[in-house]
Amino acid sequence: MRNEIDASYVSNITSDLKRGLISVAVLSKLKKEKYGYVLQKELSEAGLEVEQGTLYPLLRRMEAQGFLKSDWRIEEDTKPRRYYITSPEGEEALIDLIAEWDSLVKTMDGIIH
Repeated sequence: MRNEIDASYVSNITSDLKRGLISVAVLSKLKKEKYGYVLQKELSEAGLEVEQGTLYPLLRRMEAQGFLKSDWRIEEDTKPRRYYITSPEGEEALIDLIAEWDSLVKTMDGIIH
């Protein structure tokens, strides 16, 4: 019973950690314009698995907050795709988030090692 509780706790904490990191990863990966599927694939290849049901609402939310810009395109022989790119505000936020990340990593490294 204890192992099930421990595993559930670790899983919940891991999910919480990933939730915040996904936004930083998205801002970073969208310095160059991409559509959602390509972004999801690149994140996965980098080791960060993000479900479509998590990614697409996040992209819309980040755009509504002004961190991303998007536009629809219809290319030959494909369905319409929405391309996203980090906005100037998103680039500024990314700089701040990276600095915060670096500070947190340094702090946590001192605590756990």
